[in-house]
Amino acid sequence: MNRTTVSLIAAVTALTAVTGFATLTAPDGTGGSEAKAAAQLPVERSTLLCPAPSTSDLAETSYTSYTPASKDSGSTGKAEVTAATRDSKDDAKDKDKGDKPVLSPKEPGKPVSGDSSGAEAPALVGTAEGNLAPGWTVQQTTEIPAGSTRGVLGVNCTAPDTDFWFPGASTAEERTDYVHLTNPDDSAAVVDIELYGKEGALKSEVAEGIQVPPHSSVPVLLSTLTDEPQTNLTVHVTVRSGRVAAAVQAADGKLGTDWLPVSTDPAGSLVLPGIPEDATSVRLVAFATGEDDADLKVQLASPNGLITPAGHETLHVKSGMTAAVDLGDVTKGEAGSLVLTPTEDSAPVVAAVRVVRGKGSRQETAFIPATRPVGTRATAADNRAKGSTLALVAPGKSAKVRVTASAGTGDGTAVTKTYTVKGGTTTALKPPPVPGGLKGAYALTVERVSGGPVYASRMLELPQDGIPMFTVQTLPDDRGTVAVPTADQDLSVLQK
Repeated sequence: MNRTTVSLIAAVTALTAVTGFATLTAPDGTGGSEAKAAAQLPVERSTLLCPAPSTSDLAETSYTSYTPASKDSGSTGKAEVTAATRDSKDDAKDKDKGDKPVLSPKEPGKPVSGDSSGAEAPALVGTAEGNLAPGWTVQQTTEIPAGSTRGVLGVNCTAPDTDFWFPGASTAEERTDYVHLTNPDDSAAVVDIELYGKEGALKSEVAEGIQVPPHSSVPVLLSTLTDEPQTNLTVHVTVRSGRVAAAVQAADGKLGTDWLPVSTDPAGSLVLPGIPEDATSVRLVAFATGEDDADLKVQLASPNGLITPAGHETLHVKSGMTAAVDLGDVTKGEAGSLVLTPTEDSAPVVAAVRVVRGKGSRQETAFIPATRPVGTRATAADNRAKGSTLALVAPGKSAKVRVTASAGTGDGTAVTKTYTVKGGTTTALKPPPVPGGLKGAYALTVERVSGGPVYASRMLELPQDGIPMFTVQTLPDDRGTVAVPTADQDLSVLQK
């Protein structure tokens, strides 16, 4: 075999191992750039990072890991989730104790759980190999019953990357927002943070060249990066060197605390799934990332079809500026999803909504970013016997969807049900399927069987003392497979 061909295959293998997702496109020898159809094979290695959960001594955090069963993924594998940081002053005994995994998954189809408590719980880094890698999902859920950061905080642990958008952050007086940067690698990462308000970029002398040491997590308080308070802010995190995982923890003294996850890549059309039926306040925040302004049609995919919120038919987003609109109780007692589409020419945007439930002193908040479609498969790892709602939206054509409730972390029998989601509607499963004889937490896996694209989110309600505490996580495609060239694909052009 020619050395160039060997190097190419080696490069694809390495990319698959590091990122869990790779696609190879080879020239076809006729001047075109499209390769023959590539085989879809399970990824062989996945990496996930979880941010440090809280600085509150009252915090109680649970972690749930789950890998759905995949064809052709082999019969063996290993996975573990451990602390990302280690104090160099610790003695050898403490280091050994610190290395003890928080989670040690053993087999696909069986979720496992772990926990931590207090303000010292570290960020976590996890790796999965073999049959535990394809579609591996870890959910972090934190409950804080009182204090300035009270609330239920939920976040999907994410793969490291180099570019992140967070519309919906804030440096207003009532908010305390941190961006958490976690580095899984052996060398330091260098990160820049850009802030964009309603009039464009905010000046900052300390937001560039932020050092994130190896195997470490750094929280950055956004209000220390600028002297210009902004109620609605878009945060852009870019990595000059290395790679990190990034998430924003947003705390409001009156409205509670939750994680603001990263928005999907900038696009002309976006879907924000799963606004709860009893939302008392919904704020849409969008940012135009390109050189052109964006004019967006705003629609709500209700259980009965697409509707336009009265007085909020469109949203104009100037290039390089953050726009926000308060939609009030837009769902009017029925769960729905926001669908944003260009009115004319498409310009790339990112977006998120802040959702508030409750009234007066008993309010709680969560965030729903624009997300990728479910694609082939997606999973929400931490669900309870009560309090979970699964939202499915088909913004275009109708779709058939298969939902599987896994066994529980303690015991239970998996259950699978199929649903049809009509085009332009949101179907809220409250409750979603629950495994028979459930003990502990369980996972929900969504698979699109046929029809148009489907988007999904899971809401987890854990009310306390009359406060409707909750969190929402989106379910983008788990990218559990990698496209690799078939054996008969002609790569002879690469040998020249």
